[in-house]
Amino acid sequence: MKKTRTKKPATDRMQSEYDFTGKKGERGKYYEAYRRGHQVRVHKADGSTVVQYFSLKDGAVMLEPDVQRYFPDSDSVNKALRTLITLIPNKASKLKTAKTR
Repeated sequence: MKKTRTKKPATDRMQSEYDFTGKKGERGKYYEAYRRGHQVRVHKADGSTVVQYFSLKDGAVMLEPDVQRYFPDSDSVNKALRTLITLIPNKASKLKTAKTR
């Protein structure tokens, strides 16, 4: 039995006012503001406004795009940092050396 294809209804297509052909976004336009934290205002139908504040969680870091290419997830970042930590001389021995001087 041959399958017949059904056309998608016209309502599934993007409307003309959402046509972004020939337009280009600006990369990183809100990057600095996002790092500082931002707020979102939600205007409700009853006329009230709710303000929500967003910021990076404690301990969270934002990677620059060039670094992100090498470390796509938190596991890869943690593995690399743990490797670097093993290369750092022991802090306790540094403190003892400083006190004896």
